[in-house]
Amino acid sequence: MRESFAVPAARPTPSDPAELSAEDVKLVVLARGARGRVGAVEGAAVRDQDGRTYAAASVALPSLTLTALQLAVASAVAAGASRLEAAVVVTEASTLDGAGHAAVRDLAVDAPIHVAAPDGTVLGTVVE
Repeated sequence: MRESFAVPAARPTPSDPAELSAEDVKLVVLARGARGRVGAVEGAAVRDQDGRTYAAASVALPSLTLTALQLAVASAVAAGASRLEAAVVVTEASTLDGAGHAAVRDLAVDAPIHVAAPDGTVLGTVVE
C-alpha cells in the first residue's frame, strides 16, 4: 500500500494555472501532455536547477511500477540534475502519492509540488 499526502486545502494556492508562474504553467502543460499521450493514470513534470524540464507518465508493468513523478525525477537525475525547482503531478486522485513526494524531496526539501486535476486546475501545492 502506498503512502499518500493530502494536498493542503488550508494553504492558499492558485486554483487556476493562469495564476501560477509561467514556468510552473509550462510544467502543468507538459504533465498533462505526458498523461494524455499514453492514456496514463498520472502525468508529471519537473524543472531542475538549470531550468530544464522533464515530463513523464506513470508506468504499470508486471515487473515495474513507477509513479509519473518518480519517473520525471529519475529522468532529471539521469540527465545530471542535482536540484529541483518545482514539480507538477496531474492526477485524478486528490492526494499526492508518497513515493513521488519522496523522490522530489530527495532533490529539494522546499520545491513546490503542484497537484492538478486532468483539466489542469491546480488542486493544491505541497511544500513540506
